[in-house]
Amino acid sequence: QIDTPLTSYHDHNKTEKTDTLLARLGEGDLALVSDAGTPAINDPGYYLVKAALKAGHLVIPIPGASAPVAALSASGLPTDNFIYLGYLPRKTKARKDALEQVKDMPWTLVYLETPHRLLQSLEDCEVVLGNRQIVVARELTKMHEEIFRGTISQARDHYTAKSPKGEITLVISGKESISTWPESQLISVIQKTIQDGEISPSQLAKSLVAESGWSRRDIYDLMQGLQNK
Repeated sequence: QIDTPLTSYHDHNKTEKTDTLLARLGEGDLALVSDAGTPAINDPGYYLVKAALKAGHLVIPIPGASAPVAALSASGLPTDNFIYLGYLPRKTKARKDALEQVKDMPWTLVYLETPHRLLQSLEDCEVVLGNRQIVVARELTKMHEEIFRGTISQARDHYTAKSPKGEITLVISGKESISTWPESQLISVIQKTIQDGEISPSQLAKSLVAESGWSRRDIYDLMQGLQNK
């Protein structure tokens, strides 16, 4: 139990509270704590830390719980190079655009996500990134902790059957250094397969991801372009 006086600091009051807190810091010690994860990591506390440093105050970190680092350490995916990107955007277009920016990076990707957006985000991840390896870490260090490991499509199937709850961290493998088919080869395979009529365009796009090195979204866009000619 913390008996010392507490005050809130969040996105809606950080502008007015920063000067007040810096004034109090000038009179004595001040601690920044969080009720969800590490202070200042994907958290408005960052602005207070920045302001305190700019004002010449000493900022000392005290290590604590961090869901992204905990999930990464238990993921089994490469940890020598990773990039933490906070929450995926809420809107579908913005989310896909954000994924497009990192789809060619070889580093492990770490995101936070909410339960009600998880399935849509997994679908967008598969469309843009391809069916990569993923770890979905839920409620880490708590009673109902769950760590799912598999492909993105397997994760989608798992959480379609079992609605997710609680805080979620996504750890996604980076782009593998595989040989990407030239566009001419991909077009040839697409045209031949469509002519045979044995598979739907969406199924074909999904099946070509692993072999071609192209994302499902890019394959589907190419197919649409061929059909419009």
